[in-house]
Parts: sequence; structure tokens; C-alpha cells
Amino acid sequence: MVEFDVKRARRETPGCEHVIHFNNAGAGLLPEPVLSSMIDYLQLEAQIGGYEAAAASAESKERTYTAAAEIINASPDEIAVMENATVAWSMAFLAIPFQVGDRILTSHASYASNYLTLMQTAERTGAVIEVVPHDDWGQIDVQALGEMMDERVKLIELTHVPTNGGLVNPAVEVGQIARKWNCFYLLDACQSVGQMPIDVQQIGCDMLSTTGRKWLRGPRGTGFLYVNKDRVIDLIPPFIDLHSADWTAVDRYEIRSDARRFENWEFNYAAHIGLGKAIDYALSWGIEAIWERVKMLANDLRTGLNDIPGITTRDLGQIMSGTVTFTVEGCSAAEVQKRLAAHKINVSIATINSTRLDMEDRGLAELVRASVHYFNTTEEIQKVIDVLS
Repeated sequence: MVEFDVKRARRETPGCEHVIHFNNAGAGLLPEPVLSSMIDYLQLEAQIGGYEAAAASAESKERTYTAAAEIINASPDEIAVMENATVAWSMAFLAIPFQVGDRILTSHASYASNYLTLMQTAERTGAVIEVVPHDDWGQIDVQALGEMMDERVKLIELTHVPTNGGLVNPAVEVGQIARKWNCFYLLDACQSVGQMPIDVQQIGCDMLSTTGRKWLRGPRGTGFLYVNKDRVIDLIPPFIDLHSADWTAVDRYEIRSDARRFENWEFNYAAHIGLGKAIDYALSWGIEAIWERVKMLANDLRTGLNDIPGITTRDLGQIMSGTVTFTVEGCSAAEVQKRLAAHKINVSIATINSTRLDMEDRGLAELVRASVHYFNTTEEIQKVIDVLS
């Protein structure tokens, strides 16, 4: 593994002086370059005006598109910058023209916001939701998926990494099946972009949604949507305005031909620029190097937790991400979170309401979620182990 400059990473992360942050699956700590870019823009906006600051910062704004494209191996015209991952996912999903009898295939790892929209759309259109079985590892069963396919499958919807554990679903293998049957493939990658290599050409997804605030360490209220350039013309946005479409005559309009047809005119410019800076910052470390370090730290944490009597780790998958989930016998997740917070250790809680299909299947109501990132240290992991012990 390439030597990782952890001291520099922590020096450039102001929050490391105040907390042990194991909540990167919720929101990563902002690095100094991201924070500075946003403050600088807001100061410019205050000094010369909002429209004028936007015009003066056009190059930085456009860099966000090229940076987002670079981190997932796409083209800039296949990127739409959005206010969050849920909006990105929803704009893509709701652009698919579902009809009565269309089949939507999803997995046990489906995130609550996504599945709620699946149900609402099924009620409105007559489409049918079907959950693909999981394999012995808890991953979407690729063989079962292949056997379920027919010409009525309109969409395969997959959560790459769930919100409630370290599972990494086999996105590439799912993409191979989607391409074979020429159905839409929408990948929720909000828990994977920024911590592991993502290549949409290799995955073969038509659409991918992600957030800025988690593993990319960008500002809250940011995200982006990837839409394959060969598919974009088939997807009509559920909402358009003067940014996503041109009013060409009194009775005519023309929707943009690129992914920005899913955007709207008004957004937070400071956050938009901060997202681009966050992606560039991640790229400067190298995504492969980030992934290797995250896996190493997560493995150390799981190993330490498994050595404590009464603690059970709950992560599934052949490949596991930087999210580590566990339960403590005789102690609620809220109590564990509270006790760790008393030592300035940040973790979060995953409840059944966020990933109901998976949690019900495993008989779990809640989990403690500790998610590491490259700026974390083995000393911090030992501190968590000591407190939990």
C-alpha cells in the first residue's frame, strides 16, 4: 500500500482537533481547502453582489462538472450538479416513463427515500416492484437477477453501499445484465463515491446519484447526477425551468440535450464551488489510496469490536466498505452513541426505517454505525475500543 500522509490529512482537517469523527457515512469533516473556497466565495458575493460573484467565479463553477466527471470516468456533459443525492436520484427515476405492467427490480439494501418513491410511482403508474433475493453474503444475487429478467423489466435500481452497513453490492455484474436486456440501470452511489474507485464505463449504469457531504467531504446540500449521454434524450425531467429548457416560441420549448436538463436555475454557488473543491481534494489523494486506507482502518475496527464480549458486528458482503455497524448486548444504540459522545467520539445510528427490507430480513431494529475515513488513525480506533470495552 502507498504511504499515506495522515499527518497532513489531519492538519488540513480542522475538526480533528476537536473530535474523533467516525460518522463519515453521515457527513465527513470538511478539509480546509473546501472550507476556504466557500468562505472566499461568500465574501466575494457580499462585496460585489450575487450575480457578479457568480460571473467572476464561472471557471470555478465549471470545474465542478469536470471534477465530478473525472472521479467517476464520465464526460462533463453527463453531469448535473444537484442540491442533494435524494433529489439527484429522484429526478433521474421520475424521468423514466413507466407504464402499467413495467417491472422495477431492486435489492434488499434499497434506501428508504428511494423505496418510498418506488412505491409511490407504482401506485401512480401500475408498475410493479420486485425485490431480488440476496446471496449467502447478503449481496444482491446476480444469478437470481439474471433469472428474473424479461422484456417487461424497465429498471434495475441498486443501492451500491447501503446506509446501514459495510456491504458493497456487485454493481459491475448487475450492469452486465442491464446492458444485455437494454433496461435502465440506476445506481445510488451516495455511500461509495469518494471512498472507493467508481467507473461508470465499467459499471455500465445509465444513471448514478451521489452526495457531496459524505465520503467526498464536501458541503451539505450538494450532490451530483450522472446520466449516460446515450440515454439522456429518453429521460424527460419531471420539472423544468429556464435553465433546463429554452422557451423558443410562445407555444414551444426545447429541453437541454445534456445532463443539465435535470438542474434548475437557482442554487447555492458557494456550496457548488465547495463540492468541486472537495472532489479535487479527493482526487489529489488518489481514490485507490483512499480506498486501501479506508478498508484497512475499517478492518481494524471490526477486528477490535469482535474481540469485545457482548458486541456483535453486523456487516455483510464479500467486500466491505468503511462503514462498520454493530450492536451491544443489553444496550440501545442511542445509549452507545451517548456514551461515545461523552468522549468526543462521533458515531450515528441506523434504524429499521432507513433500510427496512434488509433490517426486517435480519431481525434488527437498530444498529450503531461507525464509519472511518483516511484521516482517522489506529490510535482513534483503539480509543473507541477502549471506551466500548
